[in-house]
Amino acid sequence: MQRKPIVIAYDIHNPLRRRRVHRRLAQWRIDGQKSVHECLLTEREAEELYAQLCELIEPASDRLLLSWLIPGGQIDGRGQGQTDSLFRRLVRAH
Repeated sequence: MQRKPIVIAYDIHNPLRRRRVHRRLAQWRIDGQKSVHECLLTEREAEELYAQLCELIEPASDRLLLSWLIPGGQIDGRGQGQTDSLFRRLVRAH
């Protein structure tokens, strides 16, 4: 299976749960910041990671988002953060 770019973002109320989710994502991510992570995953890996993360969050108060990036799709960035992410390099390569 081919790995595809995916963005995973979260907003977790409890600091302990937030740290657990961050540690779990650190094993999978290729780039990211505090609560937004860039990964290259197969569909099966994404399903497994999603299941793992769902076990760590509280649905009543926390939010979790996984979004596949469309190859060749437009990526815009604002602010002073690094704008040359892996996804931007992948888009330029196509």
